[in-house]
Amino acid sequence: MDAASSRDGGGGEKKADEAGKKEDAVDAGKVSFTGLFRYADGMDLLLMVVGTVSALANGVSQPLMTVVFGQVINAFGGATNDNVLSRVNEAVLNFVYLGIATAVVSFLQVACWTITGERQAARIRSLYLKSVLKQDIAFFDVEMTTGQIVSRMSGDTVLVQDAIGEKVGKFLALLATFVGGFVVAFVKGWLLSLVMLACIPPVVMAAGAVSRMLSKISSKGQASYSDAGNVVEQTIGAIKTVVSFNGEKQAIASYNKLIHKAYKAAVEEGLTNGFGMGSVFFIFFSSYGLAIWYGGKLIISKGYSGGDIINILFAVMTGAMSLGNATPCMAAFAEGQSAAYRLFKTIKRKPAIDPDNITGKQLEDIRGDVELKDVYFSYPARPEQLIFDGFSLRVSNGTTMAIVGESGSGKSTVISLVERFYDPQAGEILIDGINIKSLRLDWIRGKIGLVSQEPLLFMTSIKDNITYGKEDATIEEIRKAAELANAANFIDKLPDGYDTMVGQRGAQLSGGQKQRIAIARAIIKNPKILLLDEATSALDVESERIVQEALNRIVMDRTTLVVAHRLTTVRNADCISVVQQGKIVEQGPHDELVKNPDGAYSQLIRLQESREEEEQKLDHTVSDSRSKSRSLSLMRSISRGSAGNSSRHSLTLPFGLPGSVELLEGNDPNVMEQTDQGGDGEVQKKAPIGRLASLNKPEVPILLLGSLAAGVHGVLFPMFGVMISSAIKTFFEPADKLKKDSSFWGLMCVVLGIISIVSIPVEYFMFGIAGGKLIERVRALSFRSIVHQEVAWFDDPKNSSGGLGARLSIDALNVRRLVGDNLALGVQVTSTLITGFVIAMIADWKLSLIILCVIPLVGLQGYAQIKFLKGFSEDAKMLYEDASQVATDAVSSIRTVASFCSEKRVMAIYDKKCEASKNQGARTGIVGGLGFGFSFLMLYLTYGLCFYVGAQFVRHNKSNFGDVFKVSKCNTSIMNLSPFRVPLLFSLLIHP
Repeated sequence: MDAASSRDGGGGEKKADEAGKKEDAVDAGKVSFTGLFRYADGMDLLLMVVGTVSALANGVSQPLMTVVFGQVINAFGGATNDNVLSRVNEAVLNFVYLGIATAVVSFLQVACWTITGERQAARIRSLYLKSVLKQDIAFFDVEMTTGQIVSRMSGDTVLVQDAIGEKVGKFLALLATFVGGFVVAFVKGWLLSLVMLACIPPVVMAAGAVSRMLSKISSKGQASYSDAGNVVEQTIGAIKTVVSFNGEKQAIASYNKLIHKAYKAAVEEGLTNGFGMGSVFFIFFSSYGLAIWYGGKLIISKGYSGGDIINILFAVMTGAMSLGNATPCMAAFAEGQSAAYRLFKTIKRKPAIDPDNITGKQLEDIRGDVELKDVYFSYPARPEQLIFDGFSLRVSNGTTMAIVGESGSGKSTVISLVERFYDPQAGEILIDGINIKSLRLDWIRGKIGLVSQEPLLFMTSIKDNITYGKEDATIEEIRKAAELANAANFIDKLPDGYDTMVGQRGAQLSGGQKQRIAIARAIIKNPKILLLDEATSALDVESERIVQEALNRIVMDRTTLVVAHRLTTVRNADCISVVQQGKIVEQGPHDELVKNPDGAYSQLIRLQESREEEEQKLDHTVSDSRSKSRSLSLMRSISRGSAGNSSRHSLTLPFGLPGSVELLEGNDPNVMEQTDQGGDGEVQKKAPIGRLASLNKPEVPILLLGSLAAGVHGVLFPMFGVMISSAIKTFFEPADKLKKDSSFWGLMCVVLGIISIVSIPVEYFMFGIAGGKLIERVRALSFRSIVHQEVAWFDDPKNSSGGLGARLSIDALNVRRLVGDNLALGVQVTSTLITGFVIAMIADWKLSLIILCVIPLVGLQGYAQIKFLKGFSEDAKMLYEDASQVATDAVSSIRTVASFCSEKRVMAIYDKKCEASKNQGARTGIVGGLGFGFSFLMLYLTYGLCFYVGAQFVRHNKSNFGDVFKVSKCNTSIMNLSPFRVPLLFSLLIHP
């Protein structure tokens, strides 16, 4: 076509490689943690203040709970059967008060941080898109591709939201727990507290090492996903081209190569997480063992009470455990900081050609004289290749200048410079004798109309596409522009007329129809200067005739620059300039130029005529074979359609006739049945768990080994409960027995630590492999299925490149969570439930049954909460995909957006779609907060109930306080699965 197209076509791989290298360099940067919140507004600050105070209060509640727990132990240990109930009742009431207060602050913590995270993430997405849209075209040539931009909007903003949302509240609560735990411990007994401090440095070192490693691994994984997203966007965005050249296999191979890199990163992440978590558990269990052994000595020598020892032990370990629990938060912060650096770098980037700059001149009107004066220019992607070397051209107002020449000669570069997509390295672009650099960019672009060879329409209605030329246009103005563009006839014949949706990039319309709408869009702004960049070269003869008629109407009284490949279309131009190697070699009207048979123009005419004759001969030679292959292609399209999900196919007639035929299969019962069932997944939204299992079949041995390790992991907590309750009983025994038993139970805790450092890394590593393989397989199969769909399938707005790209990214991650994180969690939950239940029933079956009556309430609450959140997330996901498609359309059509100064309009549409998603996020925060608060309330009330009923049993000699604490700890290990984990187990089984 021209220099621009040859540049893009020839340097595509080089450009992608350069962009990849730049992305790797950008990944190395980070913003500060406070810098993550730089785009918060007043409401966000208020939410963050309330959320912070609530999180700190929530964090302090756990150390306070250890104080109450110590009171309960002393109440039981020093009581007789007669006064045990009155002593225990005082402590039980404290559990009730603590539960109510904690429920309120934990609700505020989750709600406030979730809402502000959603608000700020939406704002960052909006600012990022706004910044991208105002960048100069060189940015898209050199620094970033459309796919990378969309991938960052869908992937990086999720990471930032994770780092500035609910995890901040969780981290603050854990920090308060850490500080509060040590304050309580030192108040109760500084000597034992100092000994317990020995566990802190190893925890900090392990957490820090894991955080650094995860940050590096995350950057590698995100870079691979970003490149894979780019392949998806480019393939689906140009699906007709890919299919026509049988490029599906190449696209699939490129995609598979990139997602395999992401798989390796996922496995590394699993092993690192497992090692970090296993190390932390080993340190904690060993520290508990040390505390039990040394606590026994302190009771004998220093007069400590059993309740004080347990209070100190729980307070220190609760505080220290909070550091271990903070590891995922720190990993999320690290990922968020890396992602924010990439996003904020683009947000802050100031383009050399800035449409928002309002300092330029703004004239009352222009005549339309255009002049390129001694211009030197090379494209930013290939600065070493000079396109123009002292190029000069003058076009008087009201005249038509045609620019012709061979491909790569620099014809379309003239259009790009007049539109100011680029600035020349030297020389001037003048309009009415004024350098275009000194004019206000949005104003001068408003005076210029552009019609390109491949018109880019937005995925909206015909009417809305035309109004991109003039936003406040009336319906009369729209109809008049359509008539001038020869588009009114075919628009009026459409069922929805001007409200007809054009599909992604206008896929629902023929080439000629798209071009006429693009002409109407250019006309409606009533430009003084009209730029036609090979506006008819991609059309068939009949479409070209209709479009050329429209163009001949609209060039009247306008300065027109026509870049043409077919010389027959420019015979009537006032002047024709022949360009060769960036210089004008011949200039004049058609009639004068043809008089010189040796001139460049005459040579071009002869060359084009000879090529047309050769093509005609070739057509006659292979006409039979072409007819056969086209018939086969037609049958293939129909058969693919019948097997696919669409009931409508647009097929170009293979017999040289203009237009297209639509096969409407509304009477086909099979197709009707498919439509009713929602072939693309509208009705049947759940995949059977068996299908997922079959996809993971090659990893069955790995899953079994991982499940075994997860089962061992789940057994650790109930067993630890047995050891602690036995140690509590030991603290109230005679000195000789106390010394012996405390040493034994301390050693058992160390053994538990050794088991944890072996089982947890194995669990995380095995599920990392299985989950990584599954996500790789799901992505590969999904992408392969997508590219093999019939072309008509992509006409559905739900199957746009933006929507499918976001779905491939997010849905596959959700499947990964199901098999990796949640399946491991399900095995853990099952193991903990069974072990805890068995131990509790053996200790005291009556008390266990009473306490177990409460646990279903927690399970039902959590299950209801998951159902609520699931509904919200589905709605939010649909809204987000709509917004993502707006961004994809705009970025992939950046020249059109820039030419028509439509940045603000695109942003208004995008922000409107994001507003609904933001509201869903607020509802999610409130529901999540209610569930979180209720779970704490039930936990503390269950503690109170257990000890109250236990005191009643002890009073009536039906139990002893050692068994009461065994039941308590085992039920606590079940309750501490949190309100999400128990219902999650059921949701995995019932709703995969």
